[in-house]
Amino acid sequence: MSAWDLAFRARRAVVTAADGSRIETACTVGVRDGRIVAVVGHDDPADADVVVDLADDEVLLPGLVDTHVHVNEPGRTEWEGFASATTAAAAGGITTLIDMPLNSIPSTVSTDALDVKRAVAEPKARIDVGFWGGAVPGNVPDLRAMHEAGVFGFKCFLLHSGVDEFPPLSPDELEEAMREIASFDGLLIVHAEDAQIIADSENAGGRDYAGFLASRPRAAENTAIADVIAASQRTGCRVHILHLSSADAVPLVAAAKKDGVRITAETCPHYLSFAAEEIADGATQFKCCPPIREADNRDALWQALSDGVIDTVVTDHSPCTTELKRFDIGDFGVAWGGIASLQVSLAAVWSEARRRGHSVADVVGWMSAATAAQVGLETKGAIAVGKDADLVVFAPDQEFVVHAEELRHRNPVSAYDDRAVTGCVRSTWLAGRRVDLDGPAQGRLLTRG
Repeated sequence: MSAWDLAFRARRAVVTAADGSRIETACTVGVRDGRIVAVVGHDDPADADVVVDLADDEVLLPGLVDTHVHVNEPGRTEWEGFASATTAAAAGGITTLIDMPLNSIPSTVSTDALDVKRAVAEPKARIDVGFWGGAVPGNVPDLRAMHEAGVFGFKCFLLHSGVDEFPPLSPDELEEAMREIASFDGLLIVHAEDAQIIADSENAGGRDYAGFLASRPRAAENTAIADVIAASQRTGCRVHILHLSSADAVPLVAAAKKDGVRITAETCPHYLSFAAEEIADGATQFKCCPPIREADNRDALWQALSDGVIDTVVTDHSPCTTELKRFDIGDFGVAWGGIASLQVSLAAVWSEARRRGHSVADVVGWMSAATAAQVGLETKGAIAVGKDADLVVFAPDQEFVVHAEELRHRNPVSAYDDRAVTGCVRSTWLAGRRVDLDGPAQGRLLTRG
């Protein structure tokens, strides 16, 4: 009998050292029963039933952990669903995703709704899937039960969410929810835009992207984030700022961290890849909330990542049908706001990161290690002994052009359509088994802890 079920022999692999640092090195990774059991020298004997030899142009990475995905099933499966979402994720090197509590129907705001979501996901998940709960008006009594049922935390909005069945919290409701979540040391994740500032801003209607951008000003994010920080200080609740797009808020987050506030923040590939000045009028595939901002703002977000103020990069995959993007009229006021990017997120971030002098190990840190740590998935996010054998064979120098109709997303809508990117996922492995994009589902449903 062989010592290992499987071995990966790679001249380049991003592994995690004993001190937690990520290094790129030549090695052989041994796998048994779905876990990594050895990381040894590249030329050491590989006593395995199967040996996978990576090509010279390939790098072995830990699978990505995407903690911000709207799968939308049940209720809006025509927008996306667990079968299509997890297939697209696997094609893009993502081996774990955490599903948002909206835009499915019902929203995941009770244990009953969580049971519905899990029942739908289990037979379709091609990768591992966990779930966020929701914090909405009136469901404070449900929060502890959802926490005990294994959700990874609770999402809330401070303004209209875009769907009526997931209403926002008022300032008083926010603080009430935070006090309850703090009582069991849970995590609140916040869509932080101030409703009043946006209501007072310019109308978002029409084909003009500049007009849409003006309707979601940086001040709306900055004010809301300051309010969340203050409420966290009062309640002791752990908080996470979702899809940070305003670089003006970075000093607020940095100061809060320095003051001991338990706060983390994420940004998204589209904020790191695109700039408002480049978006054509009527190009509603770029509409998202908060919006894609100017090039100087994008540069500042990259700096915040480099400095460690922004902790993670996640997709905020928020798909819809082609019709809902309203390409027929190109009106930013009525088009659905959201960018689908599960399959292309790694390539998009790596393309821009390498141009700015970052390493593939940096990208692994933002998109795998830190995201796994944020939600407490201790066996994810690293190539190290004891971790799940969730692995990606990645060709960092291979260029390709994104074609929306060729992606595994349910609908052929993508802000990355016709964009040239660098970095190709050649295979994805979940618990030591290669993911067959057209084969049976092999993912597991995850719970917190």
